[in-house]
Amino acid sequence: MNLTKKQIDDLNLEVELKIEAADYAESEKKKLNDIRRKAELKGFRKGMAPASLIKRLYGDRVLYECVNDVINENLSSFISENKLHVIGEPLPSEDQPQNEWESGNDFTFKFDIATSPEVNFTLGKDDKIPYYQINVTKEAKEATKKNLLGQYGTTQEVDAVGENDYIIADLDNGSHKVEGAYISIRNVAEGSRDKFLARKAGDTFSVDVNAAFENESDRAAMLKVKKEKLAELDPNFNVTIINIKTYVPGEENQETFDKIFGEGVVTTPEAFEAKVEERLKDGYRQQADYRFSKDARDYLLKKADIALPEAFLKRWLISVNEGKYTPEEVEKEFDAFLADFRWQLVRGHILRMYDLKVEEQDIREAARGYAAYQYAMYGMGNVPADMLDDAAQHILADENQRRRMEEQVEDNKAMQAIRENVTLQNKKISEEKFRAL
Repeated sequence: MNLTKKQIDDLNLEVELKIEAADYAESEKKKLNDIRRKAELKGFRKGMAPASLIKRLYGDRVLYECVNDVINENLSSFISENKLHVIGEPLPSEDQPQNEWESGNDFTFKFDIATSPEVNFTLGKDDKIPYYQINVTKEAKEATKKNLLGQYGTTQEVDAVGENDYIIADLDNGSHKVEGAYISIRNVAEGSRDKFLARKAGDTFSVDVNAAFENESDRAAMLKVKKEKLAELDPNFNVTIINIKTYVPGEENQETFDKIFGEGVVTTPEAFEAKVEERLKDGYRQQADYRFSKDARDYLLKKADIALPEAFLKRWLISVNEGKYTPEEVEKEFDAFLADFRWQLVRGHILRMYDLKVEEQDIREAARGYAAYQYAMYGMGNVPADMLDDAAQHILADENQRRRMEEQVEDNKAMQAIRENVTLQNKKISEEKFRAL
């Protein structure tokens, strides 16, 4: 076996392998003998089929396997001995020599290999990255208080229908009747809303439901029929109001404070104000941290100025995904892929530079945090620790999810190191201008 290397540029090289029959003959003979010993073919006792028949039946497959073994072994040895940091895996060259697949023949193969560029930069106080501090305004505090009180309000019956109310009503068009339909006045089309406003319990009036409720799915749900049956109904219904309800925000009292923050945590309007401000600051800090991570990433990608073997990577993406993506699809997403790939290299360099390790406990904590976030999305705040542990274990059982948690930990550790070693350019900014960024 003869292997020669041709360096194309700093990141790309071509390897040519010339495989002689002697390189695979012994392995080929052994595999064919093993097959013969185990073969059970009609007309022959086990292990007694002629060698020529075994070779005719299985020779092509065995030849391919043996030659492929020689290729893999020699490519792996070449990469290991030369300490190459390979991107992806070797790809057959586009000008691959033609080979005649016959036992006893010599073979020539060419492979393209791409190597990872060296990432070499340092961080110091000369590196300056903006960090935004969002101003807490009186208007933001009032809006947050209103939102919190709204979340912990109650429903009350009222005498007359208003813009923000909802009614329970019976609907009847003579041939189809619905009892106890729920109707939110906000969902009534503006052209029909006046028919409902200022009405009282017991009032009956006529409504064209097609005009008043333009969304077919909502209309079908209200009338308790399948959507495809709507066209068969007379749209002119008599509506009889049973009762009218409105949603009233919670009052600033101890009962509401306890619902929002837990029993006894907040006991005065002043403490409520302070807690609202604390929540705003926490939310702003999370947004500012996210913006910092984006700015830091962009800054370091520019600073590192990493060249990549782009042509090879496009071929590799198409090859490794086995026909899932067309060249056009790869081209469309390629810039985003390159940015993410470069960030992985930068992040890895930072972790090595500051000797940062990802421990199993870090990954478990990330999974617990993600589980807590998912529960919170469904309105479950104070989830017991054992439930979070079970959820985290379930998340980490999925290989893709586990890798995502690992990358999250790596990102967090890298960002913390960046913050500690560069100069943060603190910039005060309004929430409106921050959102415009």
